[in-house]
Amino acid sequence: MTASIVCAPSSCDCFVALPPATERKEVIFGKNSDRPWDEVQEVIYFPTAVYVPGSKVECTYIEIEQIEKTHAVILSRPAWLWGAEMGANSHGVCIGNEAVWTKEPVNEEEALLGMDLVRLGLERGSTAKEALDVITSLLEQYGQGGNCKESPEAFSYHNTFLIVDRKEAWILETSGQYWAAQRISEGAKNISNQLTITTEISFEHPELRNYAQRRGWWSGVGEFNFSKIFSPTNPPMRMEAANVRYTGGKELLCKQEVGSIQAETIMDILRDKESGICVDSETVCTTGSMVSILPQDDSLPCVHFFTATPDPSRSVFKPFIFINDVMPVPMVISPNYGDDDPVRTQPRFQRKLDRRHELYKAHQQARAVMESGQEDGAKLHQTMQNLERQALTAIKNMLTSGGTFDPEEMTDLFFDCVDTEIKFYK
Repeated sequence: MTASIVCAPSSCDCFVALPPATERKEVIFGKNSDRPWDEVQEVIYFPTAVYVPGSKVECTYIEIEQIEKTHAVILSRPAWLWGAEMGANSHGVCIGNEAVWTKEPVNEEEALLGMDLVRLGLERGSTAKEALDVITSLLEQYGQGGNCKESPEAFSYHNTFLIVDRKEAWILETSGQYWAAQRISEGAKNISNQLTITTEISFEHPELRNYAQRRGWWSGVGEFNFSKIFSPTNPPMRMEAANVRYTGGKELLCKQEVGSIQAETIMDILRDKESGICVDSETVCTTGSMVSILPQDDSLPCVHFFTATPDPSRSVFKPFIFINDVMPVPMVISPNYGDDDPVRTQPRFQRKLDRRHELYKAHQQARAVMESGQEDGAKLHQTMQNLERQALTAIKNMLTSGGTFDPEEMTDLFFDCVDTEIKFYK
């Protein structure tokens, strides 16, 4: 199984659990971002912003029309690009994306990356359905395409998305500018690097079926099975590996008793190496992970946990809560190289830069100790686990204390957790 998994330079897994699958009346979102092993993922906050009419926003490769006001967002993203692999906004919307290949050829010309669409959906959507509409509208207007890794070697793909809020989840699967979406209102669901929507389509591109019929992929008679019609006849090996992970993730969810899933459950799944969900190889690794708790009680805050470091089995999930005065956390933000960045200059990607942030550097040193097999490594790993448990306990107590949430007490929560983690490493 491992040999087939590591062949892919990019892969991911997303999970969502809604009541009655969850222990409490809350929605749990989780994602592993599996990327090239040496890619740095930063966690960065952008406050709400207001723009003058006619403004433009420069995404990773192209410029598009800006809206009048954007929502505050927290993003976990490869440090070289504008968009994000996963993130959340101040309205309790979470989005993660997956690479996928279909019968439609991928577009290597520069357009919007799927990761750009993640950020745009978060900045512009106050509900999961609004974010879905934002992404599909931009997809139809600008298309998706361009190099998805920091390398002169071209690597492009289509995208699928898991879009979640306090009430529901949406799976959005795309093939070029065409798409299908499925609403999830209860239970647990996972997606990986493959199409999963079959005949249960809630919304779709208005020309989806006509297009499939024109291409000779569907006769126009009988049921319309999106996955069957648009999946490649001879899928690349990376999609075969994704099927292994998708099946493994589904089995891990099915093992949970109804009403038992909580944040720790999804964290454990994201750390599972036997299923291939937690990737750790010489070419690909889980470079960042995220888990969110979205209470269905609007009076309670949503809590978003990020690792900001590779391999969740050797990383700490640290909580973030949207408040009025969010403190920037420079220890998890990569250096900014401005206009001299080889991502911006033409031809692109002619050199690579050191994008490691402070926590990433400290974690690299700590990981070497943990992998040494020595007693110090075991102690360090135990210390990390204790730090995470303390944060989880504090968050759980806050969410179950009858609504006594004090925003002032949460002001420096993420900052303090990162700072404490770095001190442990040193």
